[in-house]
Amino acid sequence: MSGGAGMTQTLLLVVLFVAALAALPWLIRRLQQQRAGLQAGAGAGSRVVSAVAVGPQQRVVTVEVGPPQQRTLLVLGVTAQQISCLHVLPSPSFAAEISAAQAGSAGEAGHA
Repeated sequence: MSGGAGMTQTLLLVVLFVAALAALPWLIRRLQQQRAGLQAGAGAGSRVVSAVAVGPQQRVVTVEVGPPQQRTLLVLGVTAQQISCLHVLPSPSFAAEISAAQAGSAGEAGHA
């Protein structure tokens, strides 16, 4: 009978080991998602606005970066070897705020 008990214990250990190996990818993915969530919440995030393929391994990518009050759009040339900044411009929402403020101050100057 002790041979059967030893066999059962060994089988149980093998099953637990296989279950741990099967759960490992899920656990790693979960930890990566939590870490990504913490990083996104901690600082100003960046966001890909658009990406246009201009060749087999070449793209023009527009990325919005910076803190929420001062978002900036970067137009980047991306190849397999490097990334080059092609142009920098204020974010459309930030640019709209600036032009609205300028229009408001121009309207006040016209009435004075």
